[in-house]
Amino acid sequence: MTTPARYDAVAEAARAVQERIGDVPDVAVVLGSGLGAFAGSLAEATVVPYSIIPHWPAAKIVGHAGELVAGTIQGRRVLALSGRAHVYEGHAMAVATFATRVLGLLGVKVLILTNAAGGINTSFAQGALMLISDHINLMGDNPLVGPNDERFGARFPDMTIAYSPRLRTAAREAAAAAKIKVEEGVYIAVTGPSYETPAEIRAFRTMGADAVGMSTVPETIVARHMGIEVAGISCITNMAAGVLPEPLVHEEVIATTARVRDQFIALLTGLVARV
Repeated sequence: MTTPARYDAVAEAARAVQERIGDVPDVAVVLGSGLGAFAGSLAEATVVPYSIIPHWPAAKIVGHAGELVAGTIQGRRVLALSGRAHVYEGHAMAVATFATRVLGLLGVKVLILTNAAGGINTSFAQGALMLISDHINLMGDNPLVGPNDERFGARFPDMTIAYSPRLRTAAREAAAAAKIKVEEGVYIAVTGPSYETPAEIRAFRTMGADAVGMSTVPETIVARHMGIEVAGISCITNMAAGVLPEPLVHEEVIATTARVRDQFIALLTGLVARV
């Protein structure tokens, strides 16, 4: 059985973060593999390594800096999480979503979740930015399994609108202003760490998925449990297995995110300014 997050541990971490960053930010952003450059664009930045926050899990995957950066952009206070913990590292769901719980106790109202994903929709180009409209959870677990602590949220949270239409509209406006093409689609989450087989990708496409990844969905579930408004953005770093004849490698993920860095920062900057 999944072990739920302990409220006292989350509260201790939230107090430690607030002592270091001061005022609660308007928006928090979780930066996926290779997407950490946005944190470097924040002005008046305060950097807090994950290693000094009580109970906070380390980010050990290449492309994840493992630090929290509080600063400003376009006049808005932003808290950027450069790196996340993944279930495929052996973490329980409660650990993988610990940071989201902390953000909720800090009082963050808007959370932008980003990730590197494989493209299932064959109309998407490599390097495309996709606004997540909905998700499919194929991770075989749910972070809310186990006893529910009402201080976090209700036992049965509604997931009808997991990804905020208001924030998607703001993201489309930001993209149009910056002349950036954005896609929109459904994100399907699997545990990993192995990449998917071509047969699995065909099945996922039949299910209605446009992109596949190994994160984001647990964080979205926990954020909605705590009443946080969520936006999701996937960087389509590679085409999923079977779409192209090449094997999949993590180095391609990092190379693609580096190539679209400026567009990604411009999109996030415009979105933050509009929320």
